[in-house]
Amino acid sequence: MKPLQSYLKRLLMAVAYMCLSSQLLNAQTDVDAIMLKKNVLCIGGMYVNDSWTNYWEGTFKRDNQNIGKVTTQMFGVMGNYGITNRVNVLFSVPYVTTKATRGTLKGLDGIQDFALMLKYLVAEKKFSSHDKLSVYAIGRVSAPLTNYVADFLPLSIGLRSKTAGIRALADYQYQKYFVSASGAYTYRSNIDIDRNAYYTTEMHYTNEVEMHDAASFNLRAGYRSKYWVAEAVFDKMNTLGGFDIRKNDMPFPSNKMNATRIGANFKHTLKAVKGLEITGGAMYVVAGRNVGQSTTINAGIFYLMNLSSRAKPVSNQQQITNLNEK
Repeated sequence: MKPLQSYLKRLLMAVAYMCLSSQLLNAQTDVDAIMLKKNVLCIGGMYVNDSWTNYWEGTFKRDNQNIGKVTTQMFGVMGNYGITNRVNVLFSVPYVTTKATRGTLKGLDGIQDFALMLKYLVAEKKFSSHDKLSVYAIGRVSAPLTNYVADFLPLSIGLRSKTAGIRALADYQYQKYFVSASGAYTYRSNIDIDRNAYYTTEMHYTNEVEMHDAASFNLRAGYRSKYWVAEAVFDKMNTLGGFDIRKNDMPFPSNKMNATRIGANFKHTLKAVKGLEITGGAMYVVAGRNVGQSTTINAGIFYLMNLSSRAKPVSNQQQITNLNEK
């Protein structure tokens, strides 16, 4: 039994490495205008590294020598499945680790929140053989998979709030060039923390923390073909309520957390290995409130397969409905 257990352990580690050494920003996601065809599955893994030394304490930008550089890493398994040509379901399961380079605060790690998204192509209008406009509606829910500690920012792996949101997205494509704009609203449930009283702008004699909803806006533009997607991204997120971090205090889950980010992403479908995609990208926080001025880099590997038959993996143009065929 021991040799078999050792073999299975090595096999699982190899599979985990393939899946996890690879964000949500590229492969087909809830913020892009790419749809999978019916019965096509895209699955793989992402790696994300987010780090910062400076942060905004309210609107005041500063550093904190007690914690140094804060790094959050995410290893995620993600997938997308085409229920129909107009309806896709997406999911993600991230494992998150945090650490600081200075001080006595120990980083945390664990499985974070399961996210499930439903993307619907509401309408599509072709103006000619070269250009078209597509409109999408995307629903999203998430819930924590473990009882991780939320009240330990900036080293918590998440906020442990259940969420539900809706996004509207419009995409215009001319030949191989596109521009997309979307807006989203996210509801957040209240959370419980491991203390019976806490102070925000007033004293609260309870362990329940009121979490505020959030709104976001995303704009992207770039090049999209059957083998390459390259885009520039502008993203803005605002918490609809909350309060600022007090001077020299730790962040709190119900702080007002606003961030404006810019960046770029790419996706490449390999010609030599049909069905295999690699993704990557980077984002940088240019303005914020009660957040770190972070640099985020991501990389991923995804595999696409047609589950309607036992056929070999199909190429990108056969399984994705709205990329330029030329």
